[in-house]
Amino acid sequence: MALLFEPLTIRDVNFRNRIWVPPMCQFACEDQTGNPNSWHLVNAGSYAAGGAGMVMVEATAISPIGRITAQCAGIWNDHQRDLWKPVAAFIESQGSVPAIQIAHAGRKASDDMHEKALPLDQGGWETIGPSALAVDGLTVPRVMTTEDIAVVVQEFADAARRSVEAGFKVIEIHAAHGYLLHEFLSPLSNIREDQYGGSLENRARFLLEVVKVVREQIGSDIPLFVRFSATDWVDDGWTPEETAIVAKWCQELGADLFDISSGGLLRSIFISSTPGYQVPFSETVKNEGKVLTAAVGKITTAVQAEQILQEEKADAIFIGRQLINDPHFPLRAAHELGIEVDYRPVPHRPGYWN
Repeated sequence: MALLFEPLTIRDVNFRNRIWVPPMCQFACEDQTGNPNSWHLVNAGSYAAGGAGMVMVEATAISPIGRITAQCAGIWNDHQRDLWKPVAAFIESQGSVPAIQIAHAGRKASDDMHEKALPLDQGGWETIGPSALAVDGLTVPRVMTTEDIAVVVQEFADAARRSVEAGFKVIEIHAAHGYLLHEFLSPLSNIREDQYGGSLENRARFLLEVVKVVREQIGSDIPLFVRFSATDWVDDGWTPEETAIVAKWCQELGADLFDISSGGLLRSIFISSTPGYQVPFSETVKNEGKVLTAAVGKITTAVQAEQILQEEKADAIFIGRQLINDPHFPLRAAHELGIEVDYRPVPHRPGYWN
């Protein structure tokens, strides 16, 4: 049995294989409502029917001002929760695990889809962040008070509760790619002098508060993931070693696996994105933190993904680009590795049309 197709059980959830769909923004919501629609059902459903072990829907905002753009999806109200229900149900009906990433964009919110600030008179909104430091092209965020932080912690808790009510079986907290929780973690974007700034413990405090309340909301059966950018790709920024330390702290509060990406805090940073370029970060966090990790980033072949697992650099593989190109990649990967799987959709099985 190839490790790529060896089932994995975390808490009460069994994943049929280690090929997982990462959260990929769709920018497909209409009328600035944050409401998921038929696109979200068909897009996510195609990956589930294609054999993925888990399908995680896009970064889903916990509040209207937590959206990256006006076209991003949300789960800040019960109507959105109910619109996500058929998406989660269809993913599960295909034998895949439905998952959701809950997120707040922080200072990178109110983007006009072209890395510029969406004007207020066109539906834009005031952004918030740890410090009065802007991302290139966007507005200077309002500095969050401790009261603001408490509000956002509760919004994460409420979003997690609604996600479980919608039928999602895995919850991921987005603490990567330069969005709000990452902004607090990195010393490049967090220059606060209160209990949420300065030392690593203080910069991680906000995230740890979120992990704690989310675990309380979702109960003991649902796996909880955290996505990290393991490096800012510049000197004096966030590091893989800090990621490993904070991942361990998150684990102690109930997080189960860490989705290891990189970058996103600063623009105009050159990253040599060769095949598997982020895998070493997953390996560092896995080994130094003694935690489960998933690798992501230009992993495009079955052999490459299998080798990462065989070399114990990750426990699961997130594949994005290749699944966009071929939603049935997991079934093809099984064939390439000589693995027989029993979850090909019935209409696609050999002999069905004979």
